[in-house]
Amino acid sequence: MSRSMPGRSWIAVLAAVVLALAACSGGDDEADESSRTPDGERGSASATPTTAPISISYASAREFSSYNNNVAEQANPANAVVLNHVLRGFWYFGPDGERVPDTDFGSFEQVSSNPQTVQYTFAEEAVWSDGEPLDCDDAVLAWAANVGKWPTGKRDQYTGTKLTAFSAFTPAAWADVSRPECADGDRSFTVTFDRVFADWTSLFGPGTILPAHIAEKGSGVKDVIAAAEQGKSATMQKLGRFYNTAWVFTDGRYDTALAPSAGPYQVASWKPGEALTLEPNPKWWGTVPAARNVVIRMIPEDEQAQALIDGEVQVIDPTPTEAMLKTLGAAGEAVRVSHHDSFVWEHLDFNFEGKFRSRALRQAFAKCLPRQQILDELIKPVNPQAEVLQSRFRTPFQEGYEQTAATGGQAFAEVDVEGARQILKQTKKTGTKVRIAYLAPDLRRETEVKLIKKSCEKAGFKIEDGGSYTFFSSELKRGDFDAALYAWTSSAMLSQTYSIYVSKGTQNYIGYRNKNVDLLLERLYSELDPDRQLSLLEQLDTTLWEDIATVPLFAYPALLATSAQVQNVQYNPSWAGPTWNADTWSAPAP
Repeated sequence: MSRSMPGRSWIAVLAAVVLALAACSGGDDEADESSRTPDGERGSASATPTTAPISISYASAREFSSYNNNVAEQANPANAVVLNHVLRGFWYFGPDGERVPDTDFGSFEQVSSNPQTVQYTFAEEAVWSDGEPLDCDDAVLAWAANVGKWPTGKRDQYTGTKLTAFSAFTPAAWADVSRPECADGDRSFTVTFDRVFADWTSLFGPGTILPAHIAEKGSGVKDVIAAAEQGKSATMQKLGRFYNTAWVFTDGRYDTALAPSAGPYQVASWKPGEALTLEPNPKWWGTVPAARNVVIRMIPEDEQAQALIDGEVQVIDPTPTEAMLKTLGAAGEAVRVSHHDSFVWEHLDFNFEGKFRSRALRQAFAKCLPRQQILDELIKPVNPQAEVLQSRFRTPFQEGYEQTAATGGQAFAEVDVEGARQILKQTKKTGTKVRIAYLAPDLRRETEVKLIKKSCEKAGFKIEDGGSYTFFSSELKRGDFDAALYAWTSSAMLSQTYSIYVSKGTQNYIGYRNKNVDLLLERLYSELDPDRQLSLLEQLDTTLWEDIATVPLFAYPALLATSAQVQNVQYNPSWAGPTWNADTWSAPAP
């Protein structure tokens, strides 16, 4: 999971926003739900066998900036919506955010369980758009860039973390993976894990594999495979400098020679602030894309609904507002609209190193939290199907949510002011001041605090609005808060929560410690059986409710709207966004 915040830390964990699970919460007039194919496959019966002479536009509020979406400073969902079909991988994000094997790109399988070993094989015809085959050196570069080796001796100016040659994401499981075993030119390679990893299918995914032959030429490191094998810090830092900077395109001058395609589309043109156009990659070896062009248009979120109605774009997925829904509703049958829960979820956390080290005080506060009222007033107006979130490990549309939701949160489903008042009276804590911190300015969270204040002050608490411009960089990291409101971005990764709840975890900002939780997280990291995985998640949620460590509030609302003429567009809760299957989008020819 990732903290919902700007900057390097938020982006870094978002990449783990690798996501297994079931249908999104239903909405009004589900957007082309009938086009869904088995197991989240991209293909569709209505996709044409040859590229049709049509152009379909998608609205993005953020500008594309980098061909390399692995670099922490550049990683951005706005890059992902462009790169989904430019840099394919061994799997992709399916319609519910799950990992689906990309059989056009290649295949992979676990070939040994002791030690855990996985074999990957590129498709026999797989080549970059410049004609260079995808093979061993590309896999080795992907591993080297993510493994977290070769320290530079410098530290991150924000976090103090020791920097390494490649500015990629937090190593996570990559640190437990061996260098790919293969030789130059090999289409197949294997990796071995130091310990069993439940999320072993999450490596070498979309956007991870970049052209090693370009990196070799640009960096002056003649052989990526030999360099990684020898592991000389100076050589790897030289390669890393190219990797970190050469693929950043901020002026609209996309260089196809420097950034070739390994997917059905390639970048045809880009005018910053206006649009980026994708066209078919003539070297693509897989299923031919349905549309001649997919255009990513830069349009502010508050203008996207009107742009859809005016025909400027055919696909939008902005953060919904009441005004936006009114605009779309006035369009009638000309547009399709569907409502969804996203992977981002709001929660209130207690500081275990302050006054809330007292479980009784946490219990009293949880009793007076108006969770249903917060949902009704702030979320339901834009997502009528929304419900109070009861789990920290599954969101309502995911498989397993019902089991993990029935773990203790129901005790705090309804406001119990009298119960909270009695606890405060018995513990002689009436009048306790609680400063609720969050990143300001934020009108929604300011309203959340007001609703909490109105409810909990009836019980005997004194609530202070602790909104701050420096919340993430200062108050949260220093533990300068009593309670805090912020969000995590969830996914299907079982290992995603390890650093949040494990004792002294890098994202355990509340100082929570529980030896049983530590043990359960260790078991979950290596558990391969789905039933036992769910059982462990239930035990974790149960323990966290018993400790009242955090209180989940709601999943963020999401919206997908399309022109009634466009087919095969499906919502996707991952950062891949709706363009996850843009190669199958279709519409009547003009």
